[in-house]
Amino acid sequence: MKSIKISIPSLIENIQVIESFIDNAKDTFEINDDLYGNIMISVTECISNAIVHGNQSDASKMVHLELQMEPGLLCCSIEDEGSGFDFTNLPDPTEPEHIEKIGGRGIFLMRHLSDEVKFEEGGKKTVLSFYLD
Repeated sequence: MKSIKISIPSLIENIQVIESFIDNAKDTFEINDDLYGNIMISVTECISNAIVHGNQSDASKMVHLELQMEPGLLCCSIEDEGSGFDFTNLPDPTEPEHIEKIGGRGIFLMRHLSDEVKFEEGGKKTVLSFYLD
């Protein structure tokens, strides 16, 4: 199993650092182009949520990303230092009353672009799984 990690302060501009990290991981883990796009969008959405919602954009708090490659599977673990959130009661952004809201689509996107999304530690940790076959 191969694993690489990075931690960033909770500043939204650090999304660029994560994008570069994922670019490098694409080569390290030999990720195909189709999957790469899904991973990039899902992970950056999740990191953005961790920065803004989890850590309240507090630069003294860190967001941690770990990519783990197993045979046929890439797991991306994103963890913030916030208090978590209620992931069992999320509004559906496709329903008419939510369609015009600016936010609320990140988890929806993650669920559609990842093969599996798990919330752990009361919502402080998200694990995005991608099948490589």
